Amino acid sequence: MSASHRVLVLNERDLRHPKAGGAETHVFEIMSRLAGKGWQISLFASGFRGAAPREIVDGIEVRRFGSLARYYPSAALACARETRARRFDVVVECLNKVPFFSPLYSAAPVLALCHHLFGETAFRQVAWPIAAAVWSAERMIPWFYRRQRFLAISESSRDDLSRRGVPAGRIEVSHCGIRRPAPSAALTRLGERPCAVSYVGRLEPYKRVDVLLRAAAGLVPRFPDLELLLIGRGSDLGRLELLAKDFGIASRTRFVGFVTDEERDALLARSRVCVCPSEKEGWGLTVIEANAVGTPVVASDAPGLRDSVRSGDTGFLVPVGDVEGFADAIGKLLLADDAAERMACAALAWSQRFDWDRASDEMAAAIDAARAGS
Repeated sequence: MSASHRVLVLNERDLRHPKAGGAETHVFEIMSRLAGKGWQISLFASGFRGAAPREIVDGIEVRRFGSLARYYPSAALACARETRARRFDVVVECLNKVPFFSPLYSAAPVLALCHHLFGETAFRQVAWPIAAAVWSAERMIPWFYRRQRFLAISESSRDDLSRRGVPAGRIEVSHCGIRRPAPSAALTRLGERPCAVSYVGRLEPYKRVDVLLRAAAGLVPRFPDLELLLIGRGSDLGRLELLAKDFGIASRTRFVGFVTDEERDALLARSRVCVCPSEKEGWGLTVIEANAVGTPVVASDAPGLRDSVRSGDTGFLVPVGDVEGFADAIGKLLLADDAAERMACAALAWSQRFDWDRASDEMAAAIDAARAGS
């Protein structure tokens, strides 16, 4: 095994963490493929209740360092110690929560994998002292990572890094892939589906699921059979349940919770439209997953989402928080007329472009370039 095949990944969560999301899916889909080719992949993650301190997940060695209070300093110390002992040749640091600032202490080259940076969105998600710390830490990225190569998962993330001062020549873009739907997720025309609207993702304040609830409440008079399928879990669940009651749509709103990929695909395949009202995403993995079963998407005209939705073709982009705009766009797709059917076909065709094998190959090339210092 060549030395370039020993990779340490720094990411706050692993795939089995209760709060794992799109970033963790992306990391494990790519890195498990490299592990399958004989690469040695280790991931330093935080712990959670009932988690083993060390286990193999999809061919990746996951080492967990306890609570968040312990995790970041412990992971940094372990990274410094083990790269100096030459146990790893490349560190892949995931920039999607708090920066690790690994170039300061890693003895191995660092590749920064940027899903997204929070910016001011952090102030909607967490208490202001924590948000201020995240915002301040992100502002230091151009300085502390000035010699590193970056792999961004969307043009929006690339542009965000560039605006912050990262040289454009050091940033490559590699889109996420998807797992193809199981045959059981049979494709049907929109007009043959129930009058259902779905959301897939974590239930967190910055995801703005409240905008979907408000828009849906306004659509009920036009679509009396309307039903909502909210797929996912998160800290905003209780507030959203109360909002559904306040808006008079609790009886037609189903909080599905966590589901398997097969269950998710089946729910998306019976929906006429999937909605993603988030303020900011790194890419829009759930957008492409919906498209893969022929379901068009209405999403915020926000970073990441404007890369994954081709507005007017595979769905619609609406200004962030524009309840009336969301209601209008969702209503157009609920009609399931010829225009909506054409959009569903375009969404399916668009989804065929995205493949995890391709994304894994691009990661391998970026790792080689980082190690070579090119």
